[in-house]
Amino acid sequence: MIETPRLILRRWRDSDRPAFAAICADPEVMQWLGGVMTREQADQRIDRVEATFEQVGYGRFLIERKADGAFLGWCGVMPCHESVTPIAGQPEIGWRLIRAAWGEGFATEAARAALDDAFSRVGLTEVLAYTTQANLRSQAVMQRLGLSREPQRDFDFPDTPEGEDQKTVVYVAYP
Repeated sequence: MIETPRLILRRWRDSDRPAFAAICADPEVMQWLGGVMTREQADQRIDRVEATFEQVGYGRFLIERKADGAFLGWCGVMPCHESVTPIAGQPEIGWRLIRAAWGEGFATEAARAALDDAFSRVGLTEVLAYTTQANLRSQAVMQRLGLSREPQRDFDFPDTPEGEDQKTVVYVAYP
């Protein structure tokens, strides 16, 4: 568990599954994340996260607001599971928040704490962050975190639906 001034980042419980499924079913939240997911797909994602925690000692944490215990989303570092990308297997940070939590600085606060954990406790020497070049909100979080833009690592995301931007931009965090 990781605590920040406003948040608790913790491992997943079975009781968290409905809230995660709801966020994964929101088209606006999932716009840059491959589209909406079914309940079964969301559950499989939690299962993969928990398996990753067991295998490598880190993963995506549930984000809970301290003030009221509300589910806000997830954030953390995991080996990139997208085997079709040139960064497959490398540690990457990601976040997903409910729309009601957007614009409140929660993503930056949670990501900063997750990066601190990845560097201090886990001992990672770099963590990547990536998104489509059109996802300016996520890029703004990456910039607020002080990540370095490394255009030489950019790539075209395979299997992108026709008419959507394939260009993926890469940022890197160092201890």
